[in-house]
Amino acid sequence: MLVGSNNADDAGVYRISDEVAIVLTTDFFTPIVDDPYWFGAISAANSLSDVWAMGGKAVVALNIAMFPSQPDFFPSLHKVMEGGSDKMTEAGVSIIGGHTLRDKEPKFGYTVMGLIHPDKILDNTKARPGDALVLTKKIGTGIVSTGVKAGRCSAGVIEEFTRSMAALNKRPSEIMLSVGVSTATDITGFGLLGHMNEVLSASGCSATVHADNVPFFDDAVRLTKENIVPGGTLGNRKIYDPFISWSKDVQPYEQIMMNDAQTSGGLLIFVPSERKDTLVSALRKEGILAAHIGDVKEASGGSKRIFVER
Repeated sequence: MLVGSNNADDAGVYRISDEVAIVLTTDFFTPIVDDPYWFGAISAANSLSDVWAMGGKAVVALNIAMFPSQPDFFPSLHKVMEGGSDKMTEAGVSIIGGHTLRDKEPKFGYTVMGLIHPDKILDNTKARPGDALVLTKKIGTGIVSTGVKAGRCSAGVIEEFTRSMAALNKRPSEIMLSVGVSTATDITGFGLLGHMNEVLSASGCSATVHADNVPFFDDAVRLTKENIVPGGTLGNRKIYDPFISWSKDVQPYEQIMMNDAQTSGGLLIFVPSERKDTLVSALRKEGILAAHIGDVKEASGGSKRIFVER
């Protein structure tokens, strides 16, 4: 075992030979959108992301499905699996089996296996002072999802955040590997600052984040100001606040959004500062959001690891 659960990495890694290791991860969840096809597609994109965040190549997947026993649900289940299959095909990943269970509430996802060279793993211990922090998707899917359930979002907003979650992190991963980076993590349930904190903790570093540079969904800002926020996001804020120092001019709603529990978020890439412009340019050239949101520093010496400034 080369990477286990000690440092809260995105996936586990097991050595097969001196040249080959396997990357293993699994993820599934309840519907994040109403459309069953897009629920399946988002579940697939989310499950694959951990392999790419580790610097691996996703190869095969096993389906995980739980669904009600009523026959009138089966057409929706077909659409869910179709969306997942199409997204796996887009990623170049083969579905080779899986397992199903009857359950009152639908749940769907995948176990994914990837390949990686044992010496090229982007684990959480490899961030270094001087790295720039580059984010590849907007923040706020958890808040927007709550707004959608409350009927407070337009069709345009729903389409934007759905397509963001369904967008694969494959190409951003390939670009970062070609540029050469220190490490990366994907932003999911623990939020931007939670996942950043995991890397900084394992690497013995701190970071400065510039609040104005963090890209948010516009409706996430509106909904947060209206106190339409999921419990998971508020839980993240409570858990990670001891490790964060907030500048006085960072607003409370911004603090909440930076802790928002994401589904199928982007990659947070730790790239040596001299390669930052090359990475950002390469990502943007292919239409991928690339926001330089902060920089890694030497360890602060106290409990605070993340310093959020205006």
